[in-house]
Amino acid sequence: MKGIKHRVISYMLGLIILSLGVSFTIKSEVGTGPWDALNVGLSKLMFTVGTWVVIVGIVLIAVNALLLKRKPDFYALITIFIVGFSIDMWLLLFKGFSPDSYLMSFLIFIVGLLLLSFGISVYLQAKFAPVPIDNLMIAIHKRFGLSMGISKTVAEIIAFIFALVFRGPVGIGTILVTVLIGPLIHLFYPRVEKFITRIT
Repeated sequence: MKGIKHRVISYMLGLIILSLGVSFTIKSEVGTGPWDALNVGLSKLMFTVGTWVVIVGIVLIAVNALLLKRKPDFYALITIFIVGFSIDMWLLLFKGFSPDSYLMSFLIFIVGLLLLSFGISVYLQAKFAPVPIDNLMIAIHKRFGLSMGISKTVAEIIAFIFALVFRGPVGIGTILVTVLIGPLIHLFYPRVEKFITRIT
């Protein structure tokens, strides 16, 4: 029971941190991560960013099932609904905020990138249904035998291309997320795992 409790805490806390990180990168106006740029670009057509998180997530659930040659992970729907709702909540909370200098924008972006990477590393410890974006990383890792870091980078490059197509907020920040998200997860994940193992 204690183990389950810690897993639920890791899951919920990680998703909330992840969503906050996404919202920070969006508000930074430096350029968001590729998947977030795609969702923001799509939101200019209709719906909210969080709604597109859910829609794109459903598509990725199907893609991941094909890559892993197994049934779709329907439990991941819970994850994408939590993330989608949380992102919309954070963006609504920060609605009136706008950085007043490039330095401030870049600092907000860096904080967002670190929170995003750390949040992913925390919620994956729960070993519940991953966000479909991260499950894509795992699917590429298992299907092609690439490291987690490289697999994440490959997934981000795919999203980067689609973000350009849908005219999302692509900028220097997008390139930084594409290049750094994998290595940062590789940095945070084992340390978070060691800490959680110690306290449980």
